[in-house]
Amino acid sequence: MYELKVQSSFSAAHHLLNYDGECENQHGHNWQVEVFVRGEELNKSNLLIDFKLLKKTLNQTLDLLDHKDINTLEQFKDVSPSSEAIAKFIYYEMKKTVPIVSKVAVWETNNSCAAYFE
Repeated sequence: MYELKVQSSFSAAHHLLNYDGECENQHGHNWQVEVFVRGEELNKSNLLIDFKLLKKTLNQTLDLLDHKDINTLEQFKDVSPSSEAIAKFIYYEMKKTVPIVSKVAVWETNNSCAAYFE
């Protein structure tokens, strides 16, 4: 089994719904995102997937979130945009183009991350 990881980042604002505390107020993060892919078969170049394709797909996905108020996006209508929900969103967006995506981790600080995988 092979596993690859790429990472990128985006900046955006959000506020948590149904939350009692400071995070119920609008605030922003500089999120770091890690995307993992897994597979057993390499192509004729001995690659699981080209890093360029994986990074391009990740950056196109993050463009949907970058410098936005995540609460106002249609994909998050009536959904509290927690790091967990953002990781799940990125996972399914990436899977549309890269079916071997196995996990997405979203870091909202250097010490706190949420991951989504099946």
